[in-house]
Amino acid sequence: MFLDEFHSARDGRICISADQASHFAKGVAGDYNPIHNPDARRFCVPGDLLFALVLMRFGLSQRMIFHFRSMVGAGVPLALHLDEDGLIRVTDEAGKLYLEVERSGEITHDEAVIEAFTRRYVAFSGKNFPHYLKPLMEAQGVMFNPQRPLVIYDSMGFELERLDVREPALALTDSSLEVSGKRGDVRLEFALSGAGVPLGKGSKKLVVSGLRDYDPEAMEAIVAEFYRLKGAYEGAA
Repeated sequence: MFLDEFHSARDGRICISADQASHFAKGVAGDYNPIHNPDARRFCVPGDLLFALVLMRFGLSQRMIFHFRSMVGAGVPLALHLDEDGLIRVTDEAGKLYLEVERSGEITHDEAVIEAFTRRYVAFSGKNFPHYLKPLMEAQGVMFNPQRPLVIYDSMGFELERLDVREPALALTDSSLEVSGKRGDVRLEFALSGAGVPLGKGSKKLVVSGLRDYDPEAMEAIVAEFYRLKGAYEGAA
């Protein structure tokens, strides 16, 4: 499986190193959020890597909702388990909950289908910034702290009409930012299709913390740094 290089297995648990997580974020998701840099003070494993590992272990269901409960640090041994109540949970050795997944409908374990769906969704999801977030924040006149941009994955879900599509496509259909004090809730709606035929729909929710007045110069500096990091990573790859 294509995820083998992004985690290791030990004593029935999965471990993700800072380098593995960072490589996934940049190389698969195109996500250059500094919180995924190995040397970040508040480093965390990308939520999309946990999403991908759940699909690899339990298959792709027609309807799934992922609730991200806590941020995962580097090297934390994780257990992925299907509980008696039908929910999939990702926990550590102390029982701390990081991810909770609801699912229903038919399930496929076809590795080619799961990999294609995972890659397409993660590539879409990795475009949070600057592609989706910058226009929303600019329109609302707010932005995150330039010194500590904190964007947290809250939840995502989707509904699929079919599970046999090997080349799915995702497209943003709507986006919104609701501001409450220094917090912002971002919702991204997307459509899924296969060979030009509608396949389903989904949505993703993010939380942006530490909001302040929008500063065009500061934002342009952040965007420039994003593309500098992107160029440096692709040049070294």
